[in-house]
Amino acid sequence: MLENGDLIFVKDDSDIGQAIQESTGNYSHVAIFLDGHVYHATVEGGVLAQVPEDFFEAGKVYDIYRYEQIDCTEVKKRAESHLGAPYNASFYPDGEGLYCSQYIADILPIFETIPMKFGDEEEEISPFWIDYYKELGLVVPLDQPGTNPSQLAQSPHLQFKERYLDDYNH
Repeated sequence: MLENGDLIFVKDDSDIGQAIQESTGNYSHVAIFLDGHVYHATVEGGVLAQVPEDFFEAGKVYDIYRYEQIDCTEVKKRAESHLGAPYNASFYPDGEGLYCSQYIADILPIFETIPMKFGDEEEEISPFWIDYYKELGLVVPLDQPGTNPSQLAQSPHLQFKERYLDDYNH
């Protein structure tokens, strides 16, 4: 059962989901559950709050983590202050808007930044990311400070709670 302040980590098999997972670990997305809504930064809509029925999708894996010391009132205030911000598609530390783990790390400031990785097992920068940044007309921000969902999930501040079985869509 989702509780106020739960962090939701997502695995999915979209192209970008797989590229993120190959470069960084288990998860491609992270969101937070606050007062009945899921707050997260999305490629399509920027920073938004959704009802769980609109967030959870069949075929994705959702793992729930808890930060025991969370102050939900304070975190929700910060979460709401970013609603409507664009998605930071460049992942640059100073890029406009926020990407998903950047948003969570901003509203729940318990995470460090780490040098960003864009490789897979074979290459320092995988073909997916080379094409992705070519389309943006930007240099890949390799080793720039950033965050990613898998890194957040490994934080010593978080406890794994459960794998969430989507009981919203049954």
